[in-house]
Amino acid sequence: MANTSHRALRLLSLLGSGRQWPLRELAIRLGVSERTVRRDIETLRGLDYPIATSHGPDGGYRLGSGQTLPPLLFDHDQALAVAVALQTAPSTMFGLGDDAARALATLHQAMPPALRASMESLRLTRLQNYWEFPAQPIDPAALTAVGTAVRHRRLLVAEALRPDGTRPEPGDADFSPARRIEPHHLVVWAARWYLVAYDLTDHQWRVHRVDRLHPRPTTQHFAARALPGDDLAHFVMSTHDRGDTPAAWQCTGTARLKLPAHIVARWAPGGSVVEHLDTRHCRLTLGAWSWAGVAGILATFDTELTDLHPPELVQACRRLAHRWATTTGTENPDPADG
Repeated sequence: MANTSHRALRLLSLLGSGRQWPLRELAIRLGVSERTVRRDIETLRGLDYPIATSHGPDGGYRLGSGQTLPPLLFDHDQALAVAVALQTAPSTMFGLGDDAARALATLHQAMPPALRASMESLRLTRLQNYWEFPAQPIDPAALTAVGTAVRHRRLLVAEALRPDGTRPEPGDADFSPARRIEPHHLVVWAARWYLVAYDLTDHQWRVHRVDRLHPRPTTQHFAARALPGDDLAHFVMSTHDRGDTPAAWQCTGTARLKLPAHIVARWAPGGSVVEHLDTRHCRLTLGAWSWAGVAGILATFDTELTDLHPPELVQACRRLAHRWATTTGTENPDPADG
């Protein structure tokens, strides 16, 4: 009986995802026969869950429209996903530390013992990885405003913020007027939230850092547009002017690379800045925990490097060049080398 109840809850959880499930796929997910799935569906219907059936080659089962699941109905995998999400959210969104901790405690108390034990096994401790490229946590209000506008396809009036989150005043050197944009997609990359939007001021596709925007929602709707190249990930990663600024590092340097900006932007670490110079060159600004670290990252682009700054970076490149030039790999010498 316990196995039957657990399976029925798992089935209800799957149906509650909102999609239509073919009978065979449900049977595979639950690890039972199709006949058992049919019987469990009838059990749920007997409990007044309106499970609709669609016939034909594309048929299957789904939970009736407008119906919701009982609160806190999580299976094992969902419980683990919630535990991880609540513990990692404070690192990417500003001010969620206490709220996430309280939500996790509430879920912990409401969970059955088995799921509670699973959640306790995922108590995370965040350690500083010195090759991590940190991002500023984002304001939940801004993210909610942008996300709602994306979902409902409503225009935004957006003002650019400084890297510290302040708003430039008219007359400031970094002030730019508010722009009307169509928000199409939200993307998370390298712990940063980006908005892919169509700018109605100059009729160009742009990528914005959400934490660098002050969005003002409107009620004006817009129609969907086809992305340039139809590849969202490539568009975001290869856009060099997406509003990034150098992350806070112990050492920050710049160099001129003999590569196009869109190529370097695709592979540059998060928290670096790529500046377009011409069709064959760009400038990369990036940081690391040491000057050798900055030099090492620059070397991964395997191209000509010029105009390096500051002098400490130049010296680090020379030291590495000398070190590599004197590396002979004599641990297992080749007899043919004498």
